[in-house]
Amino acid sequence: MQATLLSILGLALLGTLHAQDSIPVQTDFQQDKLTGRWYSIGLASNSNWFKEKRHLMKMCTTIISSTAEGNLEVTSTYPKGDQCVTRNSLYTKTEQPGRFSYTSPRWGSKHNIHVVETNYEEYALVATQISKSTGSSTMVLLYSRTKELSPERLEMFTQFSREQGLTDDEILILPQTDKCMADAA
Repeated sequence: MQATLLSILGLALLGTLHAQDSIPVQTDFQQDKLTGRWYSIGLASNSNWFKEKRHLMKMCTTIISSTAEGNLEVTSTYPKGDQCVTRNSLYTKTEQPGRFSYTSPRWGSKHNIHVVETNYEEYALVATQISKSTGSSTMVLLYSRTKELSPERLEMFTQFSREQGLTDDEILILPQTDKCMADAA
């Protein structure tokens, strides 16, 4: 009985590790080129909070900077009601360039972040696997250096999100807004 349980746990762990490895990471990732201002253009997620808040979401700005330790400081400013909210996150580098980890101090969730693809000057596609006590979820973000991206880039984001198992109602091209755009430094 114990051997069977250990076998099942081993297979579950192997499945989890394989799922993490199945998300690609940008080849020859150059962290310094990822820094600067980005606009969140697309967001896809199968989490409950996304399903509940989807109708309220708008484009936001994200500033990425490197720390002395080689981690990423990620500051997002987004409209919430009639105010601008800023959220800071520290993405800790891993042994694999382009992969980071983050633990939410508020929710205790663990985030496994992959910079999937970027050309640094136009767009960045980022996939995150989130684990918390109530279960796991997937989130895909499409960043742009400008407030608009080509239909081809939007389609690439949608297709990649579908490949991660997300459905069309879990994929959102964020509505443009001027609110909170100037507040983000």
